[in-house]
Amino acid sequence: MPNDVVAPVTERFRAMRDFLITHREDYATALRDFTWPQFEQFNWAIDWFDVIAQGNDRLALWIVEEDGRETRRTYAEMSQQTNRVANWLRQLGVRRGDRIILMLGNQVELWETVLAAMKLGAVIIPSATLLASADLQDRVERGAVRHVVARAVDAPKFAEVPGDYTRIAVGDPVEGWHNFSAAYSADADFTPDGVTQGNDPLLLYFTSGTTARPKLVQHTYTSYPVGHLSTMYWIGLQPGDIHLNISSPGWAKHAWSNVFAPWNAEATVFIYNYSRFHATALLEQLVRCQVTTFCAPPTVWRMLIQEDLSVWKVAMRELVGAGEPLNPEVIEQVQRSWGLTIRDGFGQTETTAQIGNPPGQPIKAGSMGRPLPGYKIALIDPLSEAAGDEGEICLDLSARPLGLMVGYLDDNMRTSSAMRNGYYHTGDIASRDADGYITFIGRTDDVFKASDYRISPFELESVLLEHEAVAEAAVVPSPDPIRLAVPKAYVVLAAGWEPNAATAETILRFCRDRLAPYKRIRRIEFGELPKTISGKIRRVELRAHEEEIHGGGKPNTEFSEEDFPDLKK
Repeated sequence: MPNDVVAPVTERFRAMRDFLITHREDYATALRDFTWPQFEQFNWAIDWFDVIAQGNDRLALWIVEEDGRETRRTYAEMSQQTNRVANWLRQLGVRRGDRIILMLGNQVELWETVLAAMKLGAVIIPSATLLASADLQDRVERGAVRHVVARAVDAPKFAEVPGDYTRIAVGDPVEGWHNFSAAYSADADFTPDGVTQGNDPLLLYFTSGTTARPKLVQHTYTSYPVGHLSTMYWIGLQPGDIHLNISSPGWAKHAWSNVFAPWNAEATVFIYNYSRFHATALLEQLVRCQVTTFCAPPTVWRMLIQEDLSVWKVAMRELVGAGEPLNPEVIEQVQRSWGLTIRDGFGQTETTAQIGNPPGQPIKAGSMGRPLPGYKIALIDPLSEAAGDEGEICLDLSARPLGLMVGYLDDNMRTSSAMRNGYYHTGDIASRDADGYITFIGRTDDVFKASDYRISPFELESVLLEHEAVAEAAVVPSPDPIRLAVPKAYVVLAAGWEPNAATAETILRFCRDRLAPYKRIRRIEFGELPKTISGKIRRVELRAHEEEIHGGGKPNTEFSEEDFPDLKK
């Protein structure tokens, strides 16, 4: 596309990008004066990435393997390689609007395919490599998939997935599949077949919820690429940063912080590609490769603080956490070791970063922060639908943020419910203080009542994590004949602690001394926590387990206050 056509949209995008970088520590100005750049036509891969890649030898992608092998690609190299991949995919029949399942690990071909598919105007369905054949059949059918790009080792999973779709394998040759390596022989000059409309579909995410049929979240060629300016601002990314985000391909957070936010900032996407997490190995890479900005989910942060972090002399400037709320104890331990504060943030697959603690702002313990530039947040009471200082986190659609999804594909009823009464409803409950700081309480379906008191699992879990024996915890209601329900904790123990009565008593006593009587954890059980493949705790399974053991369906392996008479005094 000629530069005189590209330049206006590129420069409008750059202007808002530069405004946020310039005001990275001036929250009041950024919030007041930021406006989403609006594009009738926009293709981020062509109008942004290819433009900044011209003659640019800065690393765009840096992948380090466990065995020490490294893959490095500059912006200029990525631009040229993705032209080849785009031309090759076009030869295989990929057309504008076609839907592509992308099922790769953290390997260079993943980023090449993302950019190439965008240049073609295609629609990407990111998929985790852990998916089974039944999951893939659902995606192929409901996603109306025309093409699949997958690791060669995962090709057998598609043997039971019917459909007339192009099969492309990355890795060893697979009979009946095109081999991705052939793409590198294609022409390096790419010409798009037309313009991309800003509201054309780009991404379809099958959410990782606890239902059998996940929702299909639809994003456009602007909602995620441009919408992640808010995520860039929250993280505090700047040109030249080396950014590491711990996230698996296939999930929205991978696109957040391994594609759009860092490349919006002209930073380097850094990947430490491990098969099994080891805290010390990750810390070694953080130091060796001089990572400057780091994002990790609470699960990873909780594992990292099991190490003596003060030993590791990191070069990091910004630390953030997302996926689930960060507990204050985790933040305090990292602060003591590194003198850096993990800044919490909040968003969903359906949006970009909505709420966060951007760089340079005062942080309040336990708070996710304040609305990010471009987002107008309301807390709506689930019963009265009135706005107040406690309620469901909702987005005001009269000031609709660009980073909000179009809706749930082929599900008008669910979309209408989520967008009802002039707001997008997140399903998360929070409170807001006098300074505008928002604190997470829980999912609308996680908050429960005990003795007619409303209980937030997150508050109790934060107290549990302050105990040295607790590595992870989840609190759910446990049926009780008198109180209706009592808080019960499922606990993963830290190294060196035994899952016995003595440990249970010390944890229960610790919580009793720190919680109001109506909030006390009355029961405790040790073991691994059930999680989705994206790492979120499946509380629905824990609730079901409670019903079974207290209904006599399963053996009861918990410890209770009643087991320790001294706790009742």
